[in-house]
Amino acid sequence: MRIRVSDVLDLFVSGLDAAQILDEMPDLEADDLKACLTFARRRIDHPLLAA
Repeated sequence: MRIRVSDVLDLFVSGLDAAQILDEMPDLEADDLKACLTFARRRIDHPLLAA
């Protein structure tokens, strides 16, 4: 099963905490939530160089 990072982030934004998200999506594990947050942070923090 594939769950988009954006879907997990939307759940966080809507006010759910990690335990509630894991209850809502039993296929996910705590490490999956950490991976989503790490991915989002890296995407935001990734510098783009203009050529």
